[in-house]
Amino acid sequence: MTAETPRATVCLTFDFDAISIWIGPFAARSPSMISRGEFGAVGCERILRLLEREGVPATFFVTGHTAETYPDHVRAIAAAGHEIGHHGYLHENPLALDTPEREREVLLRGFDALDRVAQVRPTGYRSPAWDNSPYTIELLLGQGFRYESSLMGNDFTPYWCRTGDAIQPDGPYLFGSNVDLVEMPVSWILDDFPHFEYVSIRSLGVNVTGLSAPSKVQEIWQDDFTFMHREVPDGVFTLTMHPQVIGRGHRMLMLERLIRWFKEQPGTRFSTLGDAAEAFRAGFR
Repeated sequence: MTAETPRATVCLTFDFDAISIWIGPFAARSPSMISRGEFGAVGCERILRLLEREGVPATFFVTGHTAETYPDHVRAIAAAGHEIGHHGYLHENPLALDTPEREREVLLRGFDALDRVAQVRPTGYRSPAWDNSPYTIELLLGQGFRYESSLMGNDFTPYWCRTGDAIQPDGPYLFGSNVDLVEMPVSWILDDFPHFEYVSIRSLGVNVTGLSAPSKVQEIWQDDFTFMHREVPDGVFTLTMHPQVIGRGHRMLMLERLIRWFKEQPGTRFSTLGDAAEAFRAGFR
């Protein structure tokens, strides 16, 4: 990287779901399917080694179940200086929790697990499945979160979350008021799961074909960054990856190439998502 003032930020984020996504929303009872989550621990170790070699910070969104199942891995993430964010307890979709009381219970259970295992209190939240309920933002504010990363109203520019939006079937969508919670937007195109993973569960209506060549995904991600670098001053490029997905050998080689390519782009820096959110906040002081 050059010594010039950064004009582009890269945030590498990893959703450490491990077994929780399979026994939670996918309701797996097959040892074979559950073992796919076990591979997340292997992938996590590979990712940590790569990040250490390259000297790059990252953000890991960790479910409470993962923290309790793989405590040594979560402690290793914290010990390496990476940020840990909140990702539910058993990868619960907030829309399926029905009530704000139940959603709050899940938030508190996730906090408790991360505190007991790694003595961390996350300031960032990422919703499992990227689905927020009508109550999520208010609940996050009540728990002192500084940012969340589940919405898609922009691609490379953080923005303020809102409360009070109203859906009118017979009229325009009504936007509510901005609140003191930074949105670090995401995109399915910048997520490794739909590109790479194969999941077919007929009973749940889940059919993700994935299995793309890493060269295809690398081209997409690099071109999106190139556009941001050219057209969006001070843009934030957020990649969402999963240790059990990106951790496969040929994909790890792609991630290594990608990190080194980012380093070659003028004025580019790596950041945790939390630090990038605080940089956005600083621009409003």
